[in-house]
Amino acid sequence: MRLLKKQQIVANDHFDTTLFLEGPAGTGKTTAAIERIKQLIRSGVQAETILVMVPQATLAVPYREALRRSRVKTGGDIHTTTIGRLAFQTVDLFWPLIAEEAGVGRPFGRPRFLSLEMAQYYMTRFVEPEIERRQLFREPHINRSRLYTQILDNLNKAALVGFPYESIGERLILASQNREPEQMHIYTDAQVCASLFRQRCLENNLLDFSLQIELFRRLWRSEDRVRQYLIQRYRHLIVDNLEEDNPATHDLLADWLPLCDSAVLIYDTDAGYRRFLGADPQQALRFREQCAVHVDLDNHRVMSPDVEAFQHEMAHSLKRDETGRGSGKGDAHDAIRYPDISHDENRFFPQILDWTADHIASLIRDDGVSPREIVILSAYLPDALRFSLQTQLDERQIPHRSHRPSRALREEPAARTLITLAKLAHPQWHMPPYLLDITHALIAAIDGLDLVRARLLADVLYREGQLIPFERIRDAAVQNRITFELANRYEILRQWLEAYRESDPLPLDAFFSKLFGEVLSQPKFGFHAHFDAANTAANLIDSAREFRQTVGKIEPDLPVSIEYVRLVDSGVIANQYLRDWAIDKKDAVLITPAYTFLMT
Repeated sequence: MRLLKKQQIVANDHFDTTLFLEGPAGTGKTTAAIERIKQLIRSGVQAETILVMVPQATLAVPYREALRRSRVKTGGDIHTTTIGRLAFQTVDLFWPLIAEEAGVGRPFGRPRFLSLEMAQYYMTRFVEPEIERRQLFREPHINRSRLYTQILDNLNKAALVGFPYESIGERLILASQNREPEQMHIYTDAQVCASLFRQRCLENNLLDFSLQIELFRRLWRSEDRVRQYLIQRYRHLIVDNLEEDNPATHDLLADWLPLCDSAVLIYDTDAGYRRFLGADPQQALRFREQCAVHVDLDNHRVMSPDVEAFQHEMAHSLKRDETGRGSGKGDAHDAIRYPDISHDENRFFPQILDWTADHIASLIRDDGVSPREIVILSAYLPDALRFSLQTQLDERQIPHRSHRPSRALREEPAARTLITLAKLAHPQWHMPPYLLDITHALIAAIDGLDLVRARLLADVLYREGQLIPFERIRDAAVQNRITFELANRYEILRQWLEAYRESDPLPLDAFFSKLFGEVLSQPKFGFHAHFDAANTAANLIDSAREFRQTVGKIEPDLPVSIEYVRLVDSGVIANQYLRDWAIDKKDAVLITPAYTFLMT
């Protein structure tokens, strides 16, 4: 891509100072930063001395992919990181310097770093008995897994913003508009659970995200060796989406900028969507004055004039900002196409979904638009809406994928299917799946099997926790209704499970991988050529492997597979996996909540 004049300033100049780059989305800020990295390397800068920092790991994907494809030697050696990743690596490396001060139970032992899923597991292990014993949280009607993630979120925000975790309850009370005694008790109970979780983590050398951030900030402030190590290792900084980052990152940069050789801080003027995750876009603006050079990009590279005009009108409506309103050549009304609700076929919601799918098909087949350039956004994306959209796109043979973060693992059909089949394959667990779970597992596992026939199979062939052979059905009418083709697929799956039961059990992650590779991903089965199902299966395999490796080392006598299945059944919120947002996805329409799309 040919760079504009202001982009060239960012890419080719000021390699010995700090630069603040701002502008709306789509003006080429990240593109200019990527070109700057290439020019730095060409000028003799070692790739290992360049650090790219982003608020979320997925936002570093464009950097890695662009540099990997570039002709610049060693471009792939650029280090991309987040404040969380940097904290993990630093605490792990300098653990002996901080272990005793941290107050862990075994200062001479290695720490165990907890992912989101693992933190939820140990939150349950440590806190749930105390909740039952002291009758905490008697009022709120909330799922326990959601309650635990809220407590973890409060701990994380305390660490990122920089206030003591012991004051979480007090701050919640001060911020509350509802001063009813019952509500105050909830905040007090949350403080009790947060403090207990931290105490148990320290006793067992377990470091969740919040504790990693706290220890990293302590190391940075008090240990010259740590500061010198990072400052000397990374001489050139690229910080993207500064407005989405948190005070911990901003404080780190305030100390680092005067000591680095060069830095580019990128600020998106239309963003700041992560406020609820601790982002502080107002504080980020202070770096505009701290940096020696200021570049403002205002020429949209990917936005049509009509969409740009629509953006200005929306900015005026939301912010009452007259800047740019009515400027340019575009017409905001032409940026949006609405279904004609005057026709009867466009009056009801299912008909609107038909119209949406037809419009997408027209864009792809008539206008030559690539499916990967199309996204379906919804303020809220429940299972029913996602299923309806996927069905409409399937009928038109349009490839699609979806992404909904912060969802429980068990809420993904592919994950539920694998867990249900694992229960069938391991009768020694004494965890027989429910009839409804069997029905949905058969639908997801066998291509072409609808709900009615899946329920019929489950009603007739699911006995005492096991699937029995199809030949046990004596009624010819029932056999014909299911069809022998689907019966053959059912038998392949059933026989595979039966053969597995007769062999030595595998670790759960290995079982998932074997089942996916040998059956579910094969033609005529449900995961074949199904992007979302394959991604979910891969994520579940990674999740089960991490659980086995972490818990197995801490508590070797624990039945790890059973514990993991219980964890998933309890509604654990999944980790974030980069494969969900890798840009080398196959050509497919993306279905996602609007807020998720904005943040990534």
